[in-house]
Amino acid sequence: MSRPRKICVVTGSRAEYGLLYWLMREIEDDPELELQVVVTGMHLSRAFGYTVSEIEVDGFAISARVNVDVSAANPAATAKSIALGVEGFTAEFGRLRPNIVLLLGDRYEIFAAAQAAMLLGLPIAHIHGGESTEGAIDEAMRHSITKMAHLHFVAADAYRRRVVQLGEDPHRVFTTGAMVLDAISNSVLLDRDTLLEQLSIPADAKYLFACTFHPVTLEANGYVADVEQMLAALQAVPDSYVVLTGANADAGGEQINARLTDYAREHSASTQFATNLGHQRYMSLVKHADLVLGNSSSGIIEAPLLRTATVNVGSRQAGRLRAPSIIDCDPTAKAIGAAIAQALKPEHQALSAEGCSAYGDRGPSPEICRVLREHSLQAITVKRFWDIPTPESSQP
Repeated sequence: MSRPRKICVVTGSRAEYGLLYWLMREIEDDPELELQVVVTGMHLSRAFGYTVSEIEVDGFAISARVNVDVSAANPAATAKSIALGVEGFTAEFGRLRPNIVLLLGDRYEIFAAAQAAMLLGLPIAHIHGGESTEGAIDEAMRHSITKMAHLHFVAADAYRRRVVQLGEDPHRVFTTGAMVLDAISNSVLLDRDTLLEQLSIPADAKYLFACTFHPVTLEANGYVADVEQMLAALQAVPDSYVVLTGANADAGGEQINARLTDYAREHSASTQFATNLGHQRYMSLVKHADLVLGNSSSGIIEAPLLRTATVNVGSRQAGRLRAPSIIDCDPTAKAIGAAIAQALKPEHQALSAEGCSAYGDRGPSPEICRVLREHSLQAITVKRFWDIPTPESSQP
């Protein structure tokens, strides 16, 4: 009997881990695959809850830890963190010798892991490629990872076409749906009363908002003013209770979290700030909220699947596929306030409750696991650029 294929899963944050959890279980349970878990980024930061401990509590063995500086407060510091990550991943991949390195998304820690794997000649499988976030530097890193990867698992056919447009062989690009579908299908979410009790939310609040705002990394410091505009719009909504969740570790995230913490302290009767709610409570909050507000991908992907309205602020998620329940608006208090008012109207709430999604309707982990198990790795790292036929190329 041949040895199991070693699949090295890299995770850098609680959000990533929440998306990868069921796939990791699938890999672990497959006798033809061997799971390796490499943690990095926010998982190893005390400021972000040192969430590597949660992975261990779930029973996964940690194969390696790669430290990067997630407190990077500016682009230069982020660049140095990437360099630190490349060095760390090179050492650990050299020690672990995986058959496939499995990466999700577009964060700079994942970008560093992809560079190390590529230079070591290791096959890379990439999840959630082909997407677009025009307001974030993640856009460039995501497409760069696509060009370094050899197997691609995308969330929608439109993203599959984009990956092929980037020159990837269509036979290596698989439309499997959004990873969050696994979590939604398999997780037991809290009922509304239990959620309100656990988060100490007043039961008589007329509206419940889930709000997340991340740095807009291609807008130099513009996000600071955007946060103030969003908070001003929230203040103008009476009888609402707002749960603010922490920004990610991109440059500027620390400043955003400091401002949100101050705001929650100043408006403690109607607002709370939570650095991390945990997967179950966060997903339950999105499900039971009257709307999701901010610029997180959860408003674009998770909220429609959980039948919740979204007000998406600014440009960070520009380019992603949209469900009808998503209302886009400019980052001004007036525009945000108008979008909130529209989202709370009964007709938009009814539209959101239909649960229309652009990202599939079943969990992707079984199909991803099958491809990881069965796809030939012979000469897989040798890639030819796949040219899309044009009218000119078909002429004699």
